[in-house]
Amino acid sequence: MDPKEVYLSKPWLKYYPKGVPHEVNVPDISVPDVFDNMADKHGGKTALIFYGKKIRYAELKELTNRFAASLTGLGVAKGDTVALYLLNCPQYVIAYIGALKVGAKVTPISPVYTSKEVNHQLEDSDAKTIVCEDILYDNVEKSGVMLNNVILSNIGDYLPSFKKMFGKSALSKAYSGMQVPSAQDIERAGLHIFNNLIKDYPPQPPEVVIDPKKDIAALPYTGGTTGLPKASVLTHYNMVALQNQTLSFWPIFEEGKEIALAFLPFFHIYGQVVVMLNSLVQGATIVLFTTPDIDDILSALERYKASGFYGVPTLFEYLKEYEKTDRVNWKRLKLIACGADTLHESTITEWERRTKTKILEGYGMTETTAVSHSTPYDRPKTGSFGVPLPSVNAAIVDVEGTEFMPVNEVGELILNGPNIMQEYWKRPESYAETFLEIDGKKWLRTGDLVRMDEEGYFHFFDRKRDLIKYKGYSVFARHVEEVLYNHPQIKAAGVVGVPDPKVGNLIKAYVVLQSEARGKVSEEEIMDYCRQNLAHYKVPGIIEFRGELPKTDVGKVSRRELREEAEEV
Repeated sequence: MDPKEVYLSKPWLKYYPKGVPHEVNVPDISVPDVFDNMADKHGGKTALIFYGKKIRYAELKELTNRFAASLTGLGVAKGDTVALYLLNCPQYVIAYIGALKVGAKVTPISPVYTSKEVNHQLEDSDAKTIVCEDILYDNVEKSGVMLNNVILSNIGDYLPSFKKMFGKSALSKAYSGMQVPSAQDIERAGLHIFNNLIKDYPPQPPEVVIDPKKDIAALPYTGGTTGLPKASVLTHYNMVALQNQTLSFWPIFEEGKEIALAFLPFFHIYGQVVVMLNSLVQGATIVLFTTPDIDDILSALERYKASGFYGVPTLFEYLKEYEKTDRVNWKRLKLIACGADTLHESTITEWERRTKTKILEGYGMTETTAVSHSTPYDRPKTGSFGVPLPSVNAAIVDVEGTEFMPVNEVGELILNGPNIMQEYWKRPESYAETFLEIDGKKWLRTGDLVRMDEEGYFHFFDRKRDLIKYKGYSVFARHVEEVLYNHPQIKAAGVVGVPDPKVGNLIKAYVVLQSEARGKVSEEEIMDYCRQNLAHYKVPGIIEFRGELPKTDVGKVSRRELREEAEEV
């Protein structure tokens, strides 16, 4: 069969779990309307638990209505951008849904961003209103952006009284040197207090007509792995589609009966959509964590009998060796999922040995509203991130062109489906290199090097930009890293290509040794190990030991930063 026809035949459908539809119908409804419907249906059920403080769905709906009314009172109208510069907390959920209720679009900002990064996102997104953690206000002020409304939120406002001091101490450690504005500063700058707005305005949101397919719900920014971060334009339709796709793929979840832990940051598309929004639209209870304390998370898993656990590779890498991991009955959970990066095989093996459970991988991007692929819960395959969700078309094309690649050959993953973003915000020049048109359908070029096997399961190799060309050979950074992670004395590794006129790219490995091995294992020993386990052209020519490696906001090793460092030398 012609390669193109193989992909269009969707061989993965035969491995869908029983009862999972091949396609989903996306209702013509906005995100806040989906939330309101669920809140009306499960009003008495707990929606949020914040360090013991409980908020029912009926209360949460009222709070979002009050906040929406306050935004209207402050002059925020349909089409405006509202920035959220917050930690995980009830105010995040209230502000997110409340902003959507006035027809605004939200742009989440990472709490670890500097004033320069805050400046870029506020100006690029056209935000004139920001909901800001009071301890982060310094960065907003220093950003120099002229804003119409600055709304300050305090993490302690929704904490039980006995936890308020804990909240302050936890934040003071994480954000040392940052100052909460005084009452005089607040009055002088004309700042608004989140809780006062909630109290002052009635639970009467404005009547706004939202066109789900046209109106933008969110402008989440990519990580800036190439140049400045840019925003994916996600409509209400994109988000509602993704919710229907993921929930239909996981029929094991029951509406109104699930409990999810939310320690993944909501500013990131994974925590924002997979954990926060997907939980809200199925009437689940969300247990919120401002800081991802491992002991608190493990205790909450057992205390609240959580049904799903959503993590990233670095977390599982840590937990597989953590002494308290065995306190959790992992077999009780319906789903243990990993996303945002690729799991190393050594992590999978050790996790399964210790917990007797499977980690089910998924794949997605900001541009796909968080997810495009997931592993069937009843048929996982080690080394694969699974199969496309219902209504998603996926194929592999030549890295340099548009020719479809045969099964099991590596190329660039392209995607089509109702969850795919519209475009990059204010980046019309990037449209041609981001999208392909095939037979009248718009396909997203992901920039990821992937292969599909005979059963329609997809396997990740590397980011296209991380492909290393050494003497004409193609070397996948991830393959070299996998070998390094299997070395018993290596704790972490990052591999990049360093430009070299003689060979194209030299392979450089940044290595973090286990504490007991530091000063005892040499660079040459690591190279010898690589020679025993890799083809000659894949062996790193440079080994550099580090105490730690730079990480992205969700804990991935930042190859971009390593590459920039290597190129500066």
